[in-house]
Amino acid sequence: MQDHYPTRCAPEPQLLARSEPVARREWRAGAPLTAEQIAQFDRDGYLVLENVFSEAEIAALQAETGRLLGDPGGLKDETVIAEPGSREIRSIFEIHEQSRMMARLAADERLAGVASYLLDDEVYLHQSRLNYKPGFKGREFYWHSDFETWHAEDGMPRMRALSMSVLLAENTPNNGPLMVIPGSQHVFIACVGETPDDHYKESLRKQEYGVPDEDTLAELAHRQGIVAPTGKPGTVILFDCNTMHGSNGNITPFPRANAFLVYNAVSNRLEAPFAAAAPRPDFIAAREVKTIQPVSGSLEGVPA
Repeated sequence: MQDHYPTRCAPEPQLLARSEPVARREWRAGAPLTAEQIAQFDRDGYLVLENVFSEAEIAALQAETGRLLGDPGGLKDETVIAEPGSREIRSIFEIHEQSRMMARLAADERLAGVASYLLDDEVYLHQSRLNYKPGFKGREFYWHSDFETWHAEDGMPRMRALSMSVLLAENTPNNGPLMVIPGSQHVFIACVGETPDDHYKESLRKQEYGVPDEDTLAELAHRQGIVAPTGKPGTVILFDCNTMHGSNGNITPFPRANAFLVYNAVSNRLEAPFAAAAPRPDFIAAREVKTIQPVSGSLEGVPA
């Protein structure tokens, strides 16, 4: 099994050139994105889509978010992740398996159709979660490339996946919005440190392995800059699996909530982990490929 992106196996961090395309398909008539949008995603590694969902759809999604956060006892225990040193909910994983509304959202052609086009393949959900950053107490998500972890600990072989963050509360410059380093998807930062057993039990709260070194981060940031996309509920921020990103803590009274969906190409299904003794559980990284058939129509009226 060839490892195109070795990581966590050398004493010093390394910068490796990406060996594959970002946008896998060029624009053509009938594409769900414009030629300019596809070019931006390929160049910058992220894209902001505004007004994707109607006010009624957003209201339905917000009501479902409130239900999930308000009754964590009705969810699978292992999927509910608390903030470090707190009982506040940080993330709820596998939301598409615990909510019909979230399953319908993940299959929506406005999301899954776009992902399938950019990845030039049928897609399935590698991971889904609700990210919640409560007012005053929401902690940061440190800089990282998702692909580094998915490759090292889940066995994702190639960079043929992308994430979509559906904003369910207004993301402002002040309440800990997503930050990205544009263009960072073109290089892979091989991290140092051997993966501990059951690393996910700590990393979902605070990641310490698979985190890039400060010198490399500084080099990337000085060269590429940092952008913090914001938006009102209904905005969708999509980014490549290898785009370097993170977010600050939230010390404002305004909570942040996003549905986070990871689409992987069916041809890029998981193998054995490349830098861990055992794969992470299925609720974090789906090993069964359930191909998505994109669904059209409104989310309004979909049962919880």
